[in-house]
Amino acid sequence: MNDQRDQAAETYTEPPMAGDESATLLGFLERQRATFAWKTAGLDAAGLRAALAPSSMTLGGLLKHLARFEDDMSTEWLHGRKQLPPWNAVDWDANPDWDWTSASEDSPDQLYGRWSDAVSRSRALFAQALKDGGPGRQGTVASNHNVELPSLRYILLNMIEEYARHNGHADLIRESVDGLVGQDPPG
Repeated sequence: MNDQRDQAAETYTEPPMAGDESATLLGFLERQRATFAWKTAGLDAAGLRAALAPSSMTLGGLLKHLARFEDDMSTEWLHGRKQLPPWNAVDWDANPDWDWTSASEDSPDQLYGRWSDAVSRSRALFAQALKDGGPGRQGTVASNHNVELPSLRYILLNMIEEYARHNGHADLIRESVDGLVGQDPPG
């Protein structure tokens, strides 16, 4: 999926300066997603496996970790559904870093595709939740109504925070791979 950089540029717009709460939250999340897509785009397997000592963090690991994060936040936290494959087949107690460490076994197309697919699923589920109740809509658990899950507002802010943290990592790793620097994705 070598067109990831082009997709980021096509879908990226600045967050609205005077938008409502939902448009502003989604705008900032999209900015973080577009920055991440730009910082990880177009690399081969060696580029996705590059790390900066002493960290073992890689851009491929970031792609897989954020794919899991997208799925978990939108599917489990917001809609109370079971964890999606491949995440539901992992023994997280035995290997809590599986998403990070197993990324080196995946091809670039698998890593880019998994993240892109998870973002697409998340966008659809967030749009549905916004339509169903707006930013204050509480997450739900179909099988246990006594469990309280966070609001969509909380989940979106949590996602923005997670992307912002990892965009800093991606920025440093990507610069070490091929010199790509910059703050915002092109477009």
